[in-house]
Amino acid sequence: MSNIGNLAAPFDPFADAASSDKTGGSTFTQGVVHIRIQQRNGRKSITTVTGLNQQLDLKKILKAIKKEHCCNGTVLKDEETKEEVLQFQGDQREAVRSFLVKEEIADKESVKLHGF
Repeated sequence: MSNIGNLAAPFDPFADAASSDKTGGSTFTQGVVHIRIQQRNGRKSITTVTGLNQQLDLKKILKAIKKEHCCNGTVLKDEETKEEVLQFQGDQREAVRSFLVKEEIADKESVKLHGF
């Protein structure tokens, strides 16, 4: 008989976001850019990008990432923080990070990856 008492608690990708919001990074970011992955159903997932400066044209950034990495995405308004966030279909964490660093929108140190 197996002991199920040693199973780990479920992983929460948003748990460490509040504690790691330090200022710094590029002039285009408000501090730390958080890139998270969320499981939808089955093997499907979505990637959300928060913490980008709201003065940037997020629709242009979204269009460039979608074209370069062949994925679909949208700009959404977050209900809690009232800021706009980018949302992509699939696991696009590394692709978004490399794009933000390459285009000098954010520093590599100011981009935090969360998830699995």
